Amino acid sequence: MSDKETATYLSLSAASKLLGVHASTLRRWADEGAVPVYITPGGHRRFARTDILALAARRPLPSQSISSVLASKALAQTRNELAHSSSAPAWMHAMSEQERLAWRRVGQQLMGVVLRYVSTHDEQSPLLDEARAIGHSYARLARAAGLPLTDAIAAALFFRDSLVEAAMDLPEEAHVRPAESARLLRRISRVANEVQLAVVSGYETTEE
Repeated sequence: MSDKETATYLSLSAASKLLGVHASTLRRWADEGAVPVYITPGGHRRFARTDILALAARRPLPSQSISSVLASKALAQTRNELAHSSSAPAWMHAMSEQERLAWRRVGQQLMGVVLRYVSTHDEQSPLLDEARAIGHSYARLARAAGLPLTDAIAAALFFRDSLVEAAMDLPEEAHVRPAESARLLRRISRVANEVQLAVVSGYETTEE
């Protein structure tokens, strides 16, 4: 590679340092198509310096990239907490492995809804209907496990807290502007509120 080409194209490590993010984060953005990338015959990623500089200048980062970082941080935090029995929620200790698997599946569905909702600007998105359906699923699972309403709400809050804490860390890790960070928190809260109201509704319907 000539000196000119070396100056024009950056390795993954050099590009991530210039952008101010971790190499794994830039790799993920490239794989998602959020950042143009060139693959060498040897399979190495190369980034045009002009593309990296342009990305650095147009903060906040693309919604797709922000959602990806949010998901990664929230999932890592949740797994870390559940891996330590001392920090795992009390309502989870009494569950069987099959019941925990069912809860995880619903949590994955909720994660998908949240990530799609924060990437849109539609306040009355059909995704909110999906959030309500997930809330009813939480209620059914909690009732089947013999959990009181307070534990069902605690389960929903556990997932919400992971997303909120991850979103609060984004400005430092992904250089997200405060206004965008605030928007993410509002969108997460909107989905979480619908879920929690649906959980309560599910219990009230049963009592009737």
